[in-house]
Amino acid sequence: MFRKAIFSCLTALFLFQFSSSAVAEEDSSIARGGLLYDKWFKVIGVDKPKDTHPAWPASNTKKKGNATHRCKSCHGWDLMGKDGAYASGSYKTGIGGLRSFEGGSSAKVIAAMKDATHGYAGKMSDQDFTDLANFVTKGQVDMDQIIDRKTKLVKSGNADKGAAYYNTVCAGCHDKSGREPKNMPALGGLSHKNPWEVVHKIQNGQPGEEMPAMRAFDLQVTVDILAHLQTLPKK
Repeated sequence: MFRKAIFSCLTALFLFQFSSSAVAEEDSSIARGGLLYDKWFKVIGVDKPKDTHPAWPASNTKKKGNATHRCKSCHGWDLMGKDGAYASGSYKTGIGGLRSFEGGSSAKVIAAMKDATHGYAGKMSDQDFTDLANFVTKGQVDMDQIIDRKTKLVKSGNADKGAAYYNTVCAGCHDKSGREPKNMPALGGLSHKNPWEVVHKIQNGQPGEEMPAMRAFDLQVTVDILAHLQTLPKK
């Protein structure tokens, strides 16, 4: 009886550890899905599409070529499409967002990506589709809870904590000023102009770069980093 009890406890412990490990591994899948959502062709190492996506609306003449093949170009960094930050501006398409897929079926998301409208069947691997679907169904951030849409300012971030995170994890590449590397906008300016993109990239990383993804940490860490970034020089 005692041995059975010990065996049961060890089994439960193993299952708990396995379950925790599986959750952590799902975070990595979601983060990779976020990278694919950003620029899938960069992530999987294929040539940039040269044509304008067939589903890109003719009403938008400001974007063409590979930019029109990025998921974020239609659905937005906030995943709200025409109802979010892309309701106006150079990425205005009139296409809806993906918020309704949160908590939904991964199979339906994959089917949509492979349908005639999206046309990605055969262009990505099964794992790519799984990671993207995990991001859409399990990895969405409700941006309106953390960013004021009118002012674009973070709502509840702790800039002092954010400075500690940023200076430890991010400053090695971006410098404490947020002005590195030279081939990208200063993070202080970007965090005011497009905070939704900044949140997405803090959470999931940058396609093709060795940027760490903060997805596995509490969302508040990302919010605090954003708060710190909005204190940095804009240029």
